[in-house]
Amino acid sequence: MSDLAAMDVAVAPVEKFREFLLTKKMRLTPEREAIVSAVYSTHDHFDAEQWIGTLSQRGGAEGASRSTIYRTLNLLVEAGLLRRVARANDREVYEHDYGYPQHDHLICRRCGDMIEFPNEEITQVLEQVAARFGFRMSGHRLEVDGLCAVCSRPPRREHRKLDMI
Repeated sequence: MSDLAAMDVAVAPVEKFREFLLTKKMRLTPEREAIVSAVYSTHDHFDAEQWIGTLSQRGGAEGASRSTIYRTLNLLVEAGLLRRVARANDREVYEHDYGYPQHDHLICRRCGDMIEFPNEEITQVLEQVAARFGFRMSGHRLEVDGLCAVCSRPPRREHRKLDMI
């Protein structure tokens, strides 16, 4: 669940990735470009296996093997375009890290639902703590584990006729 809107960025994600690859003496292949375009066509969180299925259904990354997709996702993380977030069952999911505001996560450990929320007060507290220790903060990520509203409801119990006597 997310109320976060994409921010305007000066450089498109594909171009930002191209610049990053040049610093590593790598090139933006058609497969990598298709992967970046597909990943940035939606803001949904995804795990690598789900995305591999989505890419193969779209047909946009023809010729991109499973290993190419995994390597490209890792490069996108290294480039600062994606980030990994822990999720239920210790699976990692990816989300956009470029073009979206700083935000944190509430993660339901039962159903895996992930609620994103921005909170300037958390950022201010962390900046104060960092300053107290002479630490230069460049960002933060907060992942709060627990149960969502649906999973924390008490179970509904059907009463048997004998229980009503």
